[in-house]
Amino acid sequence: MFTLAQLTGFVAVAEELHFTRAAERLRMTQPPLSRQIQQLEQSLGVSLLERTNRSVRLTPAGRAFLSEARRLLRQAEHATVAVRQVATGRGGRVAVGFTAAAAHAGLGDLLGAAREAIPDAEVVLRELVTRDQLEALAEGSLDLGMVRPTAIGPDLRSRPASREALLAAVPLTHPLAGSEAPLTPSDFHGQEFLMYSPVEARYFHELLISLFRAARVAPVFTQYLSQVHSILALVDAGWGVALVPESARRMRFAGVRFLPLELPEPEPVELALVWRAANDNPALHVLLRQL
Repeated sequence: MFTLAQLTGFVAVAEELHFTRAAERLRMTQPPLSRQIQQLEQSLGVSLLERTNRSVRLTPAGRAFLSEARRLLRQAEHATVAVRQVATGRGGRVAVGFTAAAAHAGLGDLLGAAREAIPDAEVVLRELVTRDQLEALAEGSLDLGMVRPTAIGPDLRSRPASREALLAAVPLTHPLAGSEAPLTPSDFHGQEFLMYSPVEARYFHELLISLFRAARVAPVFTQYLSQVHSILALVDAGWGVALVPESARRMRFAGVRFLPLELPEPEPVELALVWRAANDNPALHVLLRQL
C-alpha cells in the first residue's frame, strides 16, 4: 500500500516534470524522492513516469493516477483539519433539541452563539417535546436540549436560558378582544379555553393549572393540545381563548389578538438548557461557554 509521502512526491514530480525541482520544492534530496516514486510504482504495479536523461513524462497510467493522488491528498488534509477542529471544539457535530415554542424564543440566540463559537461544526436540530428531549439526552443521541424546566435525572445538568411573559390569545370576535386594560386570570372564569396537554405539554399544563387555582378560576377546557401553533390556529378559528408565551406573538394569525396579562410573576415562562454530565463532546462545551 502506498503512503501519503509517496503521493506527495509523485504529485510534485508530475507537476514539475523534473526530479531536481520537485525535490527542492519538497525540501529533500533527489535520491530519496526517486526511491519514493519507485516504491509507489511497485505498490501499484504500473509505471507512472517515463524517465530519460533529458526529460520526465507521465505515462497514461500516471496521468490517470495524478487526479486520484491529488484527491487523496486533499481528503487527508481535510481529515487532519477536521480532527483538529473536533479536538478543540471548533468542529465536529452537536445535536440540539428544542421545543416548538423555543423556536420562536431562544433558538435563534443559540444558533447565533453556535456560529460564533463553533463555526466549523455541524449543528443538527431536532424538534422534540421536553419529555422526548430528556430521553434523547439520557441515551446520548442529543447533546443539548432546550426544554421547559422539569424534574431531570441525576446524570443531567441544567441552567436557565430565558424567561418570558404569558399573553392572552383571543379571537378578534371575542368580547375580551376589545379590552383596553391588561387581562387577569379571573377574566377566563367560565370561558371556553384551549388547554395544554397534561402529557405532551406538561410544563404549560401545570403552569396554567397553578395560576387558575391560585386565582380560584375555572375555565371550561374544550381541547387539550401539545403545540402552541395548534392552539393559536384554533383560537384563530374561534374555538376558544388561550394563554401562550410572549414569543408566540411572532406566529401571525389574522384572527387572533394578543393581550397583556397581569400576573403576580411578570415572566413565569422559563426555558432551560440541559445536557448530560458525562458528555465529552468538545464542541458542546465550547458552545456552553459561549452561551
